[in-house]
Amino acid sequence: MSRMGLELAALAALMGDVSRANILGALMDGRPLTALELSLAAGVTPQTTSSHLAKLKEAGLLVLQKQGRHRYYRLASAQVARTVESLMALTADGPPRHRAKSKLDDELAAARTCYDHIAGRLGVSICDALVEREYVVFDKDAGEVTAIGHEFFAGLGIDLLTAAKYRRVFCRPCLDWTERRPHVAGRLGAEIADLCFTKKWLTRNTGTRALTVTGHGSRALPLAFGIDLFRVALS
Repeated sequence: MSRMGLELAALAALMGDVSRANILGALMDGRPLTALELSLAAGVTPQTTSSHLAKLKEAGLLVLQKQGRHRYYRLASAQVARTVESLMALTADGPPRHRAKSKLDDELAAARTCYDHIAGRLGVSICDALVEREYVVFDKDAGEVTAIGHEFFAGLGIDLLTAAKYRRVFCRPCLDWTERRPHVAGRLGAEIADLCFTKKWLTRNTGTRALTVTGHGSRALPLAFGIDLFRVALS
């Protein structure tokens, strides 16, 4: 077996453990969490969680942040989050799992975070609207904001010149786990999400990646992006 094959098999085995998969899933909204919070998400003891975290950190999937006496873990990069989201999309296309859909499943499908950008039907709807209006153009795995797109985002208060300076892919499509169509990722996706949180159009649901559209957001989001929230909620 080639070295690449060995490394791929090792990474797949690492991510294939249920507890470690739950840890990665809990960190998919981009926010750092403590070992205790991740222990609860994984459903295992703190001691076992510590072992899992060490393995994920050694593999470069997680990074440790220290703030005073507090220690937090987060995904190492947007690329890690994108890989996890892609794997989740593959599972959605696989054999059906015999588990009844829950309210949380419906909430995650409607609107959620994917690392630091918006996913689910809401994220895909925003992406569709940006493409239809030719504000954003996608070509396979890359994206570009057009001239009229720059004007559009400037009108929303998003400074694309500053965003483009970050050492990160500026704009790219990300295959959505539930919709199997792209939402906007990269720095642009993060800027859109930041705008929605700052203006309180969206709020995070406690303990999950699901997002709630606020009353203000239900009026502002359709005006800002030209989307149909009724379809987002009921699709």
